[in-house]
Amino acid sequence: MNSNDKANQRADRGGQFLTCRVADEQYGIEVLKVREIIGVLPVTPLPHSHEHVLGVINLRGRVIAVADLRTRFGMPYREPTEESCIIVVEIDDGEESQTTGILVDEVADVCHVEEDQTIDPPQFDDRVDSSCLLGLGRADRRVIFLLDIAQVLRGQGPTAATELGLPPQEQPQTTP
Repeated sequence: MNSNDKANQRADRGGQFLTCRVADEQYGIEVLKVREIIGVLPVTPLPHSHEHVLGVINLRGRVIAVADLRTRFGMPYREPTEESCIIVVEIDDGEESQTTGILVDEVADVCHVEEDQTIDPPQFDDRVDSSCLLGLGRADRRVIFLLDIAQVLRGQGPTAATELGLPPQEQPQTTP
């Protein structure tokens, strides 16, 4: 990767991020990918799904898959609290868009991260997968893990809605 490619990648990381807390860490999700924030709703579990896929919810007549960010990142499951919420995100892979919910411990705020206040994700050994990070951002004296939310949900396979086998008519089709 040449220096122009790195500069362009860093320029893509600046902007507005919805920050949320999972355990003791702060994570940022690009605001343009966030559709809404809702309280925790009853989740219908799906047998034989990945551990981080909690199941599906009925959101105003739409069936939406819900993933637990805690278990997705290898942390133990924790029952939702009053501060817990579901961030509904829209993932557009160019061919179709999918709406998925992400359970987090708490939503903090929206912050602006300047592109020059971001750094590349650290490269660890092969056991640590940093492919779901856009980078690390510095804002208001804190470090925020800037998530590539499509990659987080894709993980080792397809996005949660596809992974759950929802028929195309039940996968939300909205415009970003």
